[in-house]
Amino acid sequence: MDRPARTSHLRALEAEAIYVMREVAAQFERPVLLFSGGKDSILMVHLAQKAFHPAPIPFPLLHVDTGHNFPETIAFRDQLVERLGLRLHVGSVQEAIDAGRVVEETGPEASRNGLQIVPLLDALIEHRFDAAFGGGRRDEEKARAKERFFSHRDRFGQWDPKNQRPELWNLYNGHKNVGETFRVFPLSNWTEMDVWQYIALDGVEVPDLYFAHEREVFSRRGTLLATTDFVELQPGETAARRSVRFRTIGDATCTGAVESTAATPAEIVREVTAARQTERGGRHDDKRSEAAMEDRKKQGYF
Repeated sequence: MDRPARTSHLRALEAEAIYVMREVAAQFERPVLLFSGGKDSILMVHLAQKAFHPAPIPFPLLHVDTGHNFPETIAFRDQLVERLGLRLHVGSVQEAIDAGRVVEETGPEASRNGLQIVPLLDALIEHRFDAAFGGGRRDEEKARAKERFFSHRDRFGQWDPKNQRPELWNLYNGHKNVGETFRVFPLSNWTEMDVWQYIALDGVEVPDLYFAHEREVFSRRGTLLATTDFVELQPGETAARRSVRFRTIGDATCTGAVESTAATPAEIVREVTAARQTERGGRHDDKRSEAAMEDRKKQGYF
């Protein structure tokens, strides 16, 4: 794809996402943007700025903090919120554990990723949010490919993939009963390649974790995990410093790195072009079962 055609394609995706965001602002009373500190949620903030300029973004951000995040992610989140004057709500997995709302996993494979469901649903109820923007894209994982732009959730926050509303001619149905909510995915038609090309085109700032850097990592069933205070090496596992980057950013216990020397968005675009593994192929928690993501989404996951 030559540059003019690529730019036109990215601007079309941008216009679609902005249209979806404005539809949410028009149809819902209390929307919120789910913010993980990853590139997709950062991109949504960037698009929301464009959608409502010169007014401020008319909804807050919500970050569900597992307590096992990379420090760089939290630092970037706080800097972004301060720089743009955004409102931020934080749901805490640790507080949910302390309150007995969820039970922390134990053992060498333990992760808090799935424990985000309860604090997320609690935050939606507490702040009476009726629509939550998510950064999910259809190319990431097969369960996400089943989502509509407007994805209905029942009053328990659950998703039924077999009972979704048709979306014809860019008409989005936000009708809901009391207690029901929606997840909304403005980036549904974007790909990993589109995201990085757009980041390069618009100069969107993202955490340094996405670019090649030296870090101590170890291999667990083919996934490179970073050594942190939250992950213990198992017998036979050896840590070593390598030049790596992260294609996705999430809970440090399950977010895999890839060996890389890509230090700029343009270099990442070239690397993605040659990639033979999906973006979420390095997410350790997705490998627990064939339907791991879909099972979590049915329970109220992002």
